Amino acid sequence: MAIENIKPHQKLDVWQQSMVLVKEIYAVSSTFPAQEIYGLTNQMRRAAVSIPANIAEGAARSGDKEYLHFLSIARGSLSELDTHIQIAAMLGYLTENQSLQDLIDTVGKLLSGFTKKLKVDVEKK
Repeated sequence: MAIENIKPHQKLDVWQQSMVLVKEIYAVSSTFPAQEIYGLTNQMRRAAVSIPANIAEGAARSGDKEYLHFLSIARGSLSELDTHIQIAAMLGYLTENQSLQDLIDTVGKLLSGFTKKLKVDVEKK
């Protein structure tokens, strides 16, 4: 991908790390039992994909207030995914989920920081 073709949201650390999270969720959920394909596997994947998708959609909107709305949806999807990971661990589908928790924490911190920055920008206007 040429540098000039990179979209603004793709330059954001929060978007990049959320994409890493998506990849990890797909990898770990592919080991879940077949009966979970339409259950927990699907739910985890949809929640994970929702995070970078909402960051990107917000970036394409016309203003920072709309962007904040989509960042809030991304935050909700991150919390949903965190719960799914805990459920998967409780059911024994995940034996070691620390790296996932670390990624969740990283994305959460980046999302919080970016949201705070955007709120300051909105208040200045």
